[in-house]
Amino acid sequence: MEAGTESVVKTLSNFYGNSFSDPTGPTETLAVIGPHDGKTIARVPLCTAADVDNAVAAARAAFPEWSGLTFKARAAYLLTLYSALMTHKDELVGLIVREHGKTRAEALGDVLKGLETMEYALSVPQLARGSVEMVSSGVQCQDERVALGVVAGIVPFNFPFMVPFWTIPIALAMGNTYVLKPSEKVPMTMTRVAELAGRLLPPGVLNIVHGDRSTAQALVRHKDVRALAFVGTSEVARALHTEGSALGKRVLALGGAKNHLVALPDCNVKMTAQDIVNSFTGCAGQRCMAASVLLVVGDQPELLKHIVDRARALVPGSDGAHAMGPVIDQQAVDRIEASITHAVTADGAQLLLDGRESQVFAERRRETGGFWVGPTIMMHRAASDAAMHFEIFGPVLSVLHCDSVDQALAIENANEYGNAACVYTSSGSSAEYCARRFQAAMVGVNIGVPVPREPFSFGGINRSRFGSGDITGDAGIEFFSYRRKITTKWAPPLNASWMS
Repeated sequence: MEAGTESVVKTLSNFYGNSFSDPTGPTETLAVIGPHDGKTIARVPLCTAADVDNAVAAARAAFPEWSGLTFKARAAYLLTLYSALMTHKDELVGLIVREHGKTRAEALGDVLKGLETMEYALSVPQLARGSVEMVSSGVQCQDERVALGVVAGIVPFNFPFMVPFWTIPIALAMGNTYVLKPSEKVPMTMTRVAELAGRLLPPGVLNIVHGDRSTAQALVRHKDVRALAFVGTSEVARALHTEGSALGKRVLALGGAKNHLVALPDCNVKMTAQDIVNSFTGCAGQRCMAASVLLVVGDQPELLKHIVDRARALVPGSDGAHAMGPVIDQQAVDRIEASITHAVTADGAQLLLDGRESQVFAERRRETGGFWVGPTIMMHRAASDAAMHFEIFGPVLSVLHCDSVDQALAIENANEYGNAACVYTSSGSSAEYCARRFQAAMVGVNIGVPVPREPFSFGGINRSRFGSGDITGDAGIEFFSYRRKITTKWAPPLNASWMS
């Protein structure tokens, strides 16, 4: 970076009570680095517990009035926000491309998938209306959904819009008020969303506090935060779930993944190859639903050739059908390249395609200073190889030959995570056989990124999730509310007994 450039970069502010607020005292800031060129594009404050107090206080003050509205009235507010976000869709896409590095098509998908959850939340007046029944002579029971209070979200860098919107719309629709801590690596998109929301929602309904791990810990430990949703690594998810639960909070913490694809001999080669490449290179492999391991049943040289050829055809960039964006930062580059090196030197993996040596990606890195890494495909010798288990979180595919579908299923089942799995086949019976035996909560048949669409909910099992339920759909309604049951009797029934 040229001398003096960083001094004119904007430092972001917290947002609560529908206004931007600077940190309460002297606060360190962290550079927000653009992945395309490694330059500072903003600075984010690393806020303290005092700033968390302010954000939570704003949310707490807004809760009585917001929760006192009808479902229909809250949905009307959310509909105006939905319209504003659609109007500013292209601006949000541009922010995601700039701060995250996604291609434009991926950034648009990020926004639209988040808005899909909002569309679902607009149906809450019909989905959460409760029930009434006469349960005995003269006795009526009813149940209704009740908001929890102030809830919080702590989100990762890989989907700046979609992951926050897994929870914000449903939480607000149910009557809660919300405090979000965006990832310090990609804080700009949700800061702009908060600015738009501040023009439309009552003060304190949606709030943002910036920071790092210590800021997140202050949210977890805050006495007025009733529930917490987290998405990130399994190690942090487990720790956060343990601490939050011990404090009496509802916690749903989604962790990492190691997703397995199984290619059977009868798969459609061209379709399968394209889908596998899309799965492991989309968003530069930085998504918890990306393909990590390909288990090839039988000898399928044509399939492997098509996969390698399609991956090799990718070029660095933000636009076009063959574009792949950079990874988030230099730490990610180092981790990805170290994982490849270890697989080759320690485990004897054969490189079918080496992203470290990709001429077009290496040249783009030299020219721009950005964090560009080409796609890599590794042929392994054993299921015990480290790269077959470690979440690399980059455009890297581990391949292993299997003698049978049952061997492939045994390898997938031994995986400690449980987000996604997929089978490629032309046989309905084979698809059913695998789908019922995978140890994963989200299963694809000829779909390498089997993300459920609303109203179906998103969530994993095993080390991919800590807590109960999923994070979207009807599970989101359940998580962000409790059921109040009211039993009523106004007059003694005729022929009353002790059971009346």
